[in-house]
Amino acid sequence: GPPTQVLTLGSAHLNQMKTVVTPEMLVPLIEKLAAFKPDIITHEGISGEQCDQLRHYKARYPKMWNTYCHGTEDGEFATGLSVSEATTEVARILATWPTSPSAAQRRRLAAVFIAGGDRPSAQVQWLQLPESERKAGDGINAALLKILARDSVKPNEIFEIAVPLAVKLGLQRVYAVDDHTADSIQGAAGEGFDAALEKIWSQPDSPTFAAYNAEEKKVEQSGDMLAFYRTMNAPATQQLFVSSDYGVALKQDTPQRFGRQYVAWWEVRNLRMVANIRETFGNKPGSRVLNIVGASHKPYYDAYLDMMSDVKLVDVESVLK
Repeated sequence: GPPTQVLTLGSAHLNQMKTVVTPEMLVPLIEKLAAFKPDIITHEGISGEQCDQLRHYKARYPKMWNTYCHGTEDGEFATGLSVSEATTEVARILATWPTSPSAAQRRRLAAVFIAGGDRPSAQVQWLQLPESERKAGDGINAALLKILARDSVKPNEIFEIAVPLAVKLGLQRVYAVDDHTADSIQGAAGEGFDAALEKIWSQPDSPTFAAYNAEEKKVEQSGDMLAFYRTMNAPATQQLFVSSDYGVALKQDTPQRFGRQYVAWWEVRNLRMVANIRETFGNKPGSRVLNIVGASHKPYYDAYLDMMSDVKLVDVESVLK
């Protein structure tokens, strides 16, 4: 059969940009990605399953749950399902999902997604409903309506790129593949680790970084996010992300070799993220897979995915051309 085609888009974290990014600014980028016609879309979020693990092992992963996860109490109250039960229920529902689901079925699935800690996939279901059907019922109550409304929430590439793209393509969900269990390496690094990282990150900017920062600044005037993403995913920029951060870290001369511990954390995290991606298409050989992830992950994604037996990497520059 055909190889599985995998495209990785290195993304900015939109909530960290100085420019407020509007949905209109992202339309040209989404159109380019839609032309690739992915069957599976992954993003840099943490699954409800792993958030449950981080919550139960807070001593091993200090502050991780509070930083990266949302509480699921509202979803559990609305549906009567725990995270593990909701995750199982999602799989059961999607296994027999009809071609033309009713509004009630979409509302119910959105509620179950929230209970399972998967708010982006809940949003995918919600936005495929006519506006008149985006209302309480079938497990959706006032608390879940508030979550789905996303009022006063900063732009986020998961909800502003991955979700609308999935809706546009008629997909039923997106997949969270981030992994912070590798953070146990940072937790065990000892005193002085944070200061060592600050030293790594305080290196002077290179000309390539200056060009990248200038391109980001242009967005303030032009609103051209597609041009910015082209720059971000260019090989020279990608190489810069590696050499100016992890390359510097590997050479850092401290007795504890903190820089190398930092790189170990980064590599383990990316290996586990790629394993999660591989799982998404493990039962769907020959799929078209799009990964949307922070730009500094992309070189590692591509390197590790290129080791997979039936994967063909897709050149992101050709897609964004």
